[in-house]
This record gives sequence, C-alpha cells and structure tokens, in this order.
Amino acid sequence: MSVAGTYDCVTNTPLGKQKGVLTVLPGEADSFTGHISGDLGSMDITDGRISGQSLTWSMKMTTPMPMDLDCKATVEGDSLTGQIKAGMFGSMELTGTRQA
Repeated sequence: MSVAGTYDCVTNTPLGKQKGVLTVLPGEADSFTGHISGDLGSMDITDGRISGQSLTWSMKMTTPMPMDLDCKATVEGDSLTGQIKAGMFGSMELTGTRQA
C-alpha cells in the first residue's frame, strides 16, 4: 500500500492537542510533497523522503512563533505514527488515520 494519501492527525503539543490534515503527495523516486493544515494554519512539506513505509520531512512553522520542524512517521495500513521535533520544545507525538 502506498504511503500517499490524506490523514486526519493529532499532534500532542505544549499548547495541547492540535488537530490537522496531513496530505502526502507522491513525488519523484523516493520523495514526496504535501502540506498540513489545522487550527494554527497551513505549512508546506519540504525535503520529503520515503523509505518503505517510513516518511521524513521538514516544515517551517510561523504561528504562534517561527520554528523549524523536523518530522518522521511510519505508515502501517491506514495508521500513521511519528514524532515532530520542535526546537527547544523537544519531540511531540504525531498520530493519524488515513481518510477513506
């Protein structure tokens, strides 16, 4: 099964649980693009890489403060689990379910 798709996600942040919709679009070879949209706005995925069922990517957050985010996740069936490293705030848990 492809890791591409749209996932309803929840990230456990210092501001509480933030809901978002993560869109993973296939790119060339082992790459992907996409974005995540939620209560705090939208962020584009950069440097998206796919290795089997594992994803790694970066995002630039602007709200509530500018910060670079380093992300990794694994897709198993329709479930996504991973971590978002947010600078001095450390790692935050990311979970998601693929939309039908």
